[in-house]
Amino acid sequence: MQTWSAFLTTQQASPYYQDIQTQVAAKRLAGEVVYPPPELELNALSQCPLDTVKVVILGQDPYHGPGQAHGLSFSVPPGIAIPPSLRNIYKELDNSLPDFNIPEHGCLLEWAQQGVLLLNTVLTVTESKAHSHAKLGWQTFTHAVIAEVARTQPHVIFMLWGSHAQKFTHDILNTDCQHHLILKAPHPSPLSAHRGFLGCQHFVMANEWLAKKGLAVIDWQV
Repeated sequence: MQTWSAFLTTQQASPYYQDIQTQVAAKRLAGEVVYPPPELELNALSQCPLDTVKVVILGQDPYHGPGQAHGLSFSVPPGIAIPPSLRNIYKELDNSLPDFNIPEHGCLLEWAQQGVLLLNTVLTVTESKAHSHAKLGWQTFTHAVIAEVARTQPHVIFMLWGSHAQKFTHDILNTDCQHHLILKAPHPSPLSAHRGFLGCQHFVMANEWLAKKGLAVIDWQV
């Protein structure tokens, strides 16, 4: 059984990771509201153990509104309004999967529990300031997570939406990536979804590929 334990022990002992934590703690001490709360920073890994990962969906950084961020990319807790990008994700699912019903909530926890790693490339943000922690060093950690998944897991689908997520392609290609599937499309944001995210068929292709590998498909309904 492969868990995140050894990986996290190594990363969290590294100077770069300790420096990130020092910077985030200093922001909180200075009175900044930082999302998500500390116990949810690594929620993507907590909810999706390493040896269960079948799909990786990369987001950019956490939502920066009150109550939105809970450590899973594109997801919000129950009771929080569905963000625009997630509405477009639901729209793509509704258009491509006949049995999909658009949910009235935006919590994707059920995806994570089936092996979908919902990982943001930056794991913290200051309230009302998108991308405010982009230069703290979180990408070093995210690159390491992606490389660990690509190195240790036999068959993984990487959904890379938008140019930011696609910068992580080399972490996959640096491994023997022939047993993985990389799917690229524009970001589901309202600014770019019409350029090719809507109609990309990624969720259909993912399940077809998993089935061919003899693996259980993802139930995308939440």
